[in-house]
Amino acid sequence: MKVVILAGGKGTRISEESRRRPKPMVEIGGKPILWHIMKQYASFGFQEFIICCGYKGHMIKEYFVNYYRHNSQTEIHLQDQEERILIKSREPWKVTLVNTGLETLTAGRILKVREYIGQEPFLLTYGDGVSNVDIPKLLEFHKAHKKTVTISTTQPEGRFGALCLDGQEECVTGFREKAREDQPWVNIGFMAMEPSVYGYLGDGSEMLERGPFERLAAKGEMAAYKHKGFWSPMDNMHDREYLEMLWQSGKAPWKAGT
Repeated sequence: MKVVILAGGKGTRISEESRRRPKPMVEIGGKPILWHIMKQYASFGFQEFIICCGYKGHMIKEYFVNYYRHNSQTEIHLQDQEERILIKSREPWKVTLVNTGLETLTAGRILKVREYIGQEPFLLTYGDGVSNVDIPKLLEFHKAHKKTVTISTTQPEGRFGALCLDGQEECVTGFREKAREDQPWVNIGFMAMEPSVYGYLGDGSEMLERGPFERLAAKGEMAAYKHKGFWSPMDNMHDREYLEMLWQSGKAPWKAGT
């Protein structure tokens, strides 16, 4: 089964990094977050990827064209202009890189890679978040529920404390940490889709998460796989620093097969 990764956005909320490179190429532990996502899927045996490129997409293409150089030990003799790879690092991946446009919205990006997906079910995720979602269990759930789309959902960790106010809401009567179970369920990507999803994408001029998902939900064609493990987006520099800290601690929950 092919894995489609949406990697074309501008990443304006992490502009400190995205001014120089596309958001999926922002590094955690010296590797692009895109690599981390692909390693997770590969750890479950999914080796075929279709990457929807857009903003600074040439940098993503360059990374994979020269993947063995980026991830190998190299000896260079400058005088003779000779290069020798000492330790090669290769992945058994098939990676299709498609320029889906600079301003294309997410539904349109999927339509632009349709010919590479074919008429078969596929996996879809975003190129800016990591998780330890069990992909085989997600697929098992998807097949059992027989819906067009299954999205992975979670209740994110509460980032803000909750105030307890008096009846007139003028005085604070208490303060408590906002527990995870108090949070709403959110879409974290890591989706499974049937080819019938194309019929819900319209002309591709919408965000996938708006019109197409609303139409699917209205038709009862969307299932929610509840994930209670780790998930973190990389929306801003604080998120990146948090993920870097987890990686450097050796306790990154998403680390698999590295």
